Amino acid sequence: MLFNFILSVIASFLITALLSKKFIPALISRKMGQPILEIGPRWHKSKEGTPTMGGLFFIAAILILSAVFSFFAFPKEELPKIWITLGMAAAFGAIGFIDDRAKLLKKQNEGLRAYQKFLLQVIVAAAYLLLMTLFCDVNTEVTLPFFHKTFELGVAYYGFAILLIVGINNSVNLTDGIDGLCASVTATVAAFFAVCGFRLPHALVSSESTNSTLAILAGMTFGACIGFLVYNWHPARVFMGDTGSLFLGGMVAGLAFLLDCPLIILVVGLFYVIEVLSVILQVGFFKLTHGKRLFKMAPIHHHFEKCGWSEPAIAALGIFVTAVMSIISYCFL
Repeated sequence: MLFNFILSVIASFLITALLSKKFIPALISRKMGQPILEIGPRWHKSKEGTPTMGGLFFIAAILILSAVFSFFAFPKEELPKIWITLGMAAAFGAIGFIDDRAKLLKKQNEGLRAYQKFLLQVIVAAAYLLLMTLFCDVNTEVTLPFFHKTFELGVAYYGFAILLIVGINNSVNLTDGIDGLCASVTATVAAFFAVCGFRLPHALVSSESTNSTLAILAGMTFGACIGFLVYNWHPARVFMGDTGSLFLGGMVAGLAFLLDCPLIILVVGLFYVIEVLSVILQVGFFKLTHGKRLFKMAPIHHHFEKCGWSEPAIAALGIFVTAVMSIISYCFL
């Protein structure tokens, strides 16, 4: 398994980096530049025109590698679970692609309406759960991290899972607001799942084949994110767009469900959660106080920017928080 894991990391890194180098000029020539919100940070105006939809590069890398690995590395009994998970991530990426495309056509940073995107995300999450139920074993028990307690949710599990998947998807999407932040935080989350694939915490029961699947898929996600960071770290030469961030949200959710402890993503992905909470608190506080703001700007990475933090410093903070929460999660699961 170790050889296949190392191969997955190196290959996904190289394919993503090479695709980025090859096709960034094509994105520029087709004028697929990122529009910038008028209400966004004014200093982000200098980023306008930076090519977007670069998430297509690591999506292609992960899907191509997964197809190849299906012939020799992935356990045969795990293939339905693997491709249903990848299908969910790709479907989320397709929603992002539609959204990005609409923004480019309108030449403004507003694509799909919020309710349209949410409805599509719910449909994708529901389809994922339906297919997992039909072709794989679905455990309707939910494990509470750290307390080693499980709760049988029965039919309610499906509602819980849909809300969690869509929530994770949107939280990862919100994190993609400055250079390198989403890719670096997600790479750290993927590293956590890869470690779990090699040596699962004692509280979780899983087969050796599932461990291998988790490690390799997490390795691909890690390598692809690092490969993308070659061109997405500040100053970014390409943005992943909603195409990439929604795909990564699907991968992160899929890895959490493969671990059979989906709630762990709320701990490991604490930085994602903070991003969402900052928006909710900002909107709520604004309405309650009739125009006052809790943060200088939301999501919170923009608040740090307005406080004078550089984009690499904010990305480093995201990595640090995620690494600490990953270590805590692994030690106390």
